Amino acid sequence: MLSLRPLLCLSLTAFTLSTLAADKPKKPERPSPPTRPFDGPGAPKFTRLDGKPGAVPPVTAEGDFVIGPDYLPAPETKVVEGVPQGKVQQFQIDSKETKLFNPGIARDVFGTVDPSNPKTLIVATHPIDYKRTITVYVPAQYTAGTAAPFIVTHDGPGMGKPDMNFAHVLDNLIAQKRVPAMIAIMISSGGGDAQGHERGREYDTMSGLYAEYIENEVLPLVEKNYSVKLTKDPEGRATMGNSSGGSAAFAMAWYHPDLYHRVLTFSGTYVNQQWPFNPETPDGAWGFHSKIIPESPVKPLRIWMAVGDRDLLNPNVMRDDMHDWVEANHRMAKVLKAKGYHYQYVYCLNAGHGIGPARPQILPQALEWLWQGYSATK
Repeated sequence: MLSLRPLLCLSLTAFTLSTLAADKPKKPERPSPPTRPFDGPGAPKFTRLDGKPGAVPPVTAEGDFVIGPDYLPAPETKVVEGVPQGKVQQFQIDSKETKLFNPGIARDVFGTVDPSNPKTLIVATHPIDYKRTITVYVPAQYTAGTAAPFIVTHDGPGMGKPDMNFAHVLDNLIAQKRVPAMIAIMISSGGGDAQGHERGREYDTMSGLYAEYIENEVLPLVEKNYSVKLTKDPEGRATMGNSSGGSAAFAMAWYHPDLYHRVLTFSGTYVNQQWPFNPETPDGAWGFHSKIIPESPVKPLRIWMAVGDRDLLNPNVMRDDMHDWVEANHRMAKVLKAKGYHYQYVYCLNAGHGIGPARPQILPQALEWLWQGYSATK
C-alpha cells in the first residue's frame, strides 16, 4: 500500500486540476467577422479586377479596386538568381536608455467601458521595461555617403527572426528599377496590443509623438550602427504598417508631413482605439475620416491602402459604431478622393485582417505605386 501512495496522490492531483479547469468559465469565442460585399452600403465604386488570379491595379492608376478571391504570390517575392541581395541586420534598443516611452506600460485585463463616456475604456496599467528590435535592410546598390530614401515599417520581426520575404521583394524591385534603392527600417513595437499596452500607446496615438521617437531615437542609431545616411527629404521617406501599425504609419505622415509623404497600410485601424481618452480627438483614428481630413487643408501625402472583405468588426467590449475596419477603410478612401489626394485603395475578396493570401500578390505593386514620381535629384 505504501508504494501506491505516490500514484494515488498524482491521480488525485490530476483529478483536482481537471475539475478546476472544467469549472473555470471559458472565454467566449469571438465570432468570425461577416463577409462584406464589395458593392455593399457605403462602399466606394470599385473597378473590378476580381476573378483574375494574380491581377493587380495599374501602378499609374488611382482610385478603388477589387481583387481576388483567389491569389498568386507575385514573382518578386522569390529569390531570383543573379539579382543583388541586400544585407539584413538587427540591433535592440532598451527602453531604459530612451527618453520617450520609458517606461513602457502593460495591462493584466482588457478593461471596462467608462460609464461616463462609452467612447473609451477604464484600464488598469503597470510600468514595464522592454527591448525593441530594429531590423535594417541595406540594398546592395547603396553607395556609402549618399543620402538614401527609406521606408519605416511597424511590427517588425523579433531578434534573430529577420523578415527575409520583404528583403527579397525589395531586392527584385530595386534591381528592376521599379523603386529607388531604399533602406528599410523594420521596428518592433513595445509589446502587447490596443488600450493599456505599449503597442497601443505607440500606434493608436493621435499625435506625432511616435514619429518624433523614431526620428530622434531610432534613425540616428541606424545611421551610426550601419554607416548609412538617411535622406531628410520627406518625398524620399515612406511609412508602412498593418492594423494599428497602419494607422500609426498614417499618423506619422499626417502629423509630420515635414518628415514623411508616402504611406502604405494593410487593414489600417482607422477606428476608435486611442487610449487614454483625448477630448481633442474624441473618436480616435475614426476621427481621421469623420472630421480631421475633411476639415483640414490637403497635405502632400501619397497613400496606398488595402482591406479584406472579412476584416475585423467590433472585436472588443466597445459598441460605439466606430469599430468596423471595412467601413473605416471605405470612409478613408472616400474622403481622400473627395479632398483630391493621390491614393489607391484595394478591396481583397476572401481575405481577413491583414489581407492574408492577397498580401504576397499585391505588395510589390503597392510599393511600386507608392514610389511613383520620386526623384532623388532634390
